Amino acid sequence: MNGQQLQFSEPAPGTVSIAAGEAAKADGMAAAAANTTVEWADACAAAIEEMARRGDVFQAADLIAEGLVDEPDSPNRWGPAFLRASRAGVIEAAGVQQSRRATVHRSLCRAWQGTAAYRNGAAA
Repeated sequence: MNGQQLQFSEPAPGTVSIAAGEAAKADGMAAAAANTTVEWADACAAAIEEMARRGDVFQAADLIAEGLVDEPDSPNRWGPAFLRASRAGVIEAAGVQQSRRATVHRSLCRAWQGTAAYRNGAAA
């Protein structure tokens, strides 16, 4: 094949499954959450709440840059932390941005913002 990669015009049947992808994501997030220290999870939740109160759009790298939380032992810890805050109504997705973390070479990451309800409730 002279060094070229084999290309298919369409995925082979059964190789792409949105449901399987979502299940794998949920399993991975559950495993990451189960292996996260309570201390880091609590510090990260407080950091997310602080950024949410400010009302600015932010990403995980901003929590570290602001000195609100330390880098986790694994980048897999971020997902469950943001998912919990999102489900609790603290934050909502605000698009995607290039990551400001040098270790990920400016790959795309989710951006977040405090919900209006949380910001109003936090100000009370």
